[in-house]
Amino acid sequence: MATITDVARHAGVAVSTVSYVISGKRSISAPTRRRVLDAVAALGYRPPASARSRAIGLAVRVEDGTHRPLLAEFMLSASVAARRHDRNVLLLTDEDEHGIMDAALLDGLILMDVGVLDPRLDVVRGLPVPTVLLGLPRDPAGLRCVDLDFRAAGRLCVDHLADLGHRDVILLGAPLAAYRRRAGFAERTAAGAAERAGERGVRLTHRPCEGDWDATAATLTRVLQERPGATALIVQNEAATPHLAPLLRGYGRAIPEDLSLVTIGSDAVATAGSPLLTSVSVPAAEMTARAVDLLMSDEEPPGGPAVLLEPRLTVRASTAPAA
Repeated sequence: MATITDVARHAGVAVSTVSYVISGKRSISAPTRRRVLDAVAALGYRPPASARSRAIGLAVRVEDGTHRPLLAEFMLSASVAARRHDRNVLLLTDEDEHGIMDAALLDGLILMDVGVLDPRLDVVRGLPVPTVLLGLPRDPAGLRCVDLDFRAAGRLCVDHLADLGHRDVILLGAPLAAYRRRAGFAERTAAGAAERAGERGVRLTHRPCEGDWDATAATLTRVLQERPGATALIVQNEAATPHLAPLLRGYGRAIPEDLSLVTIGSDAVATAGSPLLTSVSVPAAEMTARAVDLLMSDEEPPGGPAVLLEPRLTVRASTAPAA
């Protein structure tokens, strides 16, 4: 088993420097800190419990494609769940895989917004601490995962609209950056919706969408020109969602009389305006609670490494039978 002396020798620093990096009691330059963390991971060094901060790392993405209110909901929920285990939450917000190396000095790591092919997973697999993913990669071997079943969420939205008689549906998805990095939530939702649309005889048109007013207006205008007969929208973009009702009113279209609308995201967004929106909720509190419990138990979840929560659709005032 590696010791703190082994870490110091591997990193080419003094034992006291390693101790300061672990404890945070003294500021250490970023390059030196990185060498120490790399050595910790390479050697599989596990600091004694007395030296660790009794904290869980929550690795989040902060670049375009992540909606801030839902991200805040996840962060708050993780903090509440961690306190039940007498732990705090430390946010790790570096955008590349090296940012999660800090978790080597903590009691565990929850990795959010996992991509289908996520370059961070090679680093995670080498960490000497337990890890749980909030997301489902293509190859979850050796990793425990908790996620909403987004593929089933996409199917559920199409089923609801098809049952109402809609046969021409538009999917306004996440920002293009989310698809470029192959974010699991975006890719799986689109795949599930496309599968079910084919089975139900629904024509589905999928377009990525940025979240600001001008970009949402431009995307919505183009896709309605392409599909003038569309009678329903599925929206997986919380930043764009509040813009849709006023934009559609400007086009002379009402919700749900002219276009039914289903969203995938936070209930807070779905119920913030008028009309109240039919939605599939992303259950941040349940997901983070399950992830923290798995992390602290260090056990495999029942049925294998992945826990996929069943999506639930709440019908509100934004969906109606097709005209």
